[in-house]
Amino acid sequence: QVQLVESGGGLVQAGGSRRLSCTASGRTFSSYTMAWFRQAPGKEREFVAVITWSTSNTYYTDSAKGRFTISRDNAKNTVYLQMNSLKPEDTAIYYCAAKYKAIGTTAYDYWGQGTQVTVSS
Repeated sequence: QVQLVESGGGLVQAGGSRRLSCTASGRTFSSYTMAWFRQAPGKEREFVAVITWSTSNTYYTDSAKGRFTISRDNAKNTVYLQMNSLKPEDTAIYYCAAKYKAIGTTAYDYWGQGTQVTVSS
């Protein structure tokens, strides 16, 4: 079992930056592919970014490319999402997710409770 706790959400002006963190319980964090998803009001949850468990390869949805950076610190059991040049359309609840020794943008086994990011225009 893995428990995920996100932090770092809040209110930010358009064009600003925000860094989200997600800390995982357990001793095998390095064996989990970690991802960020988001859900805007009235919309389905969507994939944002992923960092793989073995090689730390990264992949982003098109809207995040060039603005967001996902990274991980296995010593701290933490994954980050650095968000720059934020836009009002980035407003959403951001969720951290994990899956064990697998890659991809779907079928995650563990989810955090989410952290709200609101971008004002």
